[in-house]
Amino acid sequence: MNIAILGAGITGLTIGHRLAEKAPGLDFTLFEQSPCVGGLLRSARVDGFTYDAAGGHIIYTRDPTLRNHLHELLGGRIVENRRETRIFFKGRYVNYPFENGLGDLAREDNFNCLKGYVDAYVARETGTATEPTNLREWILWRFGEGIANAFMFPYNEKIWKSDLTDMSYEWVSGRVPDAPPDDVLKSAVGIRTEGYTHQLLFSYPLEGGIQSLADATAEPIRHHIRLETPVDQVCREGDRWRVNGQIFDRVVSTLPLGSIPDILEDMDSTVVEAARSLRHVNLLCFLIGLDYPTPVPYSWIYLPHDSNGPVNRLTHLSNYSPRNVPPECSSVMCEVTFRGDTPPDPDRTLSEIITCLDDADIIQRSHIIATAVSRVDHAYPFYDLDFGKNIQVVRDHLDDIGFDTCGRTGRMEYFNTDHCVAAGFRYVDRILEKSTDPRSPS
Repeated sequence: MNIAILGAGITGLTIGHRLAEKAPGLDFTLFEQSPCVGGLLRSARVDGFTYDAAGGHIIYTRDPTLRNHLHELLGGRIVENRRETRIFFKGRYVNYPFENGLGDLAREDNFNCLKGYVDAYVARETGTATEPTNLREWILWRFGEGIANAFMFPYNEKIWKSDLTDMSYEWVSGRVPDAPPDDVLKSAVGIRTEGYTHQLLFSYPLEGGIQSLADATAEPIRHHIRLETPVDQVCREGDRWRVNGQIFDRVVSTLPLGSIPDILEDMDSTVVEAARSLRHVNLLCFLIGLDYPTPVPYSWIYLPHDSNGPVNRLTHLSNYSPRNVPPECSSVMCEVTFRGDTPPDPDRTLSEIITCLDDADIIQRSHIIATAVSRVDHAYPFYDLDFGKNIQVVRDHLDDIGFDTCGRTGRMEYFNTDHCVAAGFRYVDRILEKSTDPRSPS
């Protein structure tokens, strides 16, 4: 069997890596339009500072087998971290998630958030809550008015650049763990509780940023990877596939679903329309290097309000690994989302970021010694109200014709790194099982 793998992000790389391990006699080719592997696991080095140029990424998983695999790839050259995440709210650092940090708020804010949470919980439990129809209604249904107005509304509007009534909520209802009411009550009276405990401990490469994980996955299969080779054309030929003029038995795409009509011939017009309707939120990532050690132990900080500038999340990368910065230095990485093809002006945005962070005493402007910016397309799927309908049309069609898709952008699912790796594992196991099943067509 000969397989074409479209895209050398972590999902495509994992598929290739797994194929080489499980079926060393099988041939495959990875097509990647960029000059390097990694996709969203991409890092850069500027003036001695390493930053993740496609947004903040960490390594964590609930699956011990997967954890061992990821750590073995890096040869044990990792840093173990305990998540110390905060929300910057009215000049205070509030514990994360917000409902586990109510005791860090001023008394009136604490009361309003707790009352709203209790009211929403009682309404759900007694069956008097109105079922939500969009993301804004879901936030109110789940968290109540206090937390919604204080954090969830402004943060989500900032990151998605959308009226929340125009967004669906199904994607988030299973992603955000429901804090036990006892934990919220304890947090409100000052008893520290932890939410999202599945990511309380995380790992990070000692050197090279998160791209080290992608590079380590690619290393044993480098001879299968064609860099700077965009996929221009895919077409079906009998029960096989032609990719850029070369014949393959199977094809699996990790490319954004919305771009498939650009390369795949003879797609039904209804499917093309559904695919063209799929949208993403894009990202600008800014590195700020500082000539002093960071005075805070935080992993990352959410900045939900416009008064704190355009940044929605700030990552203290120098706390992830000491090798991310020169000696006696520190760094932060700032993420700014945008929709559409035209990003905000990078220079003006960086200037605004620096002013706002300096005013909030998060960084000291006079100690900046390095800056950089990178653009990331397809950072997050955008979940409009028709997303569920459109994505199903596209997935069903591609599945029916045997055009395989996998991963965060390939299936347009809100996957973390470990989910992408796990999806790659499952895909390989599934096709190898089919290839050895005498009842399955070759």
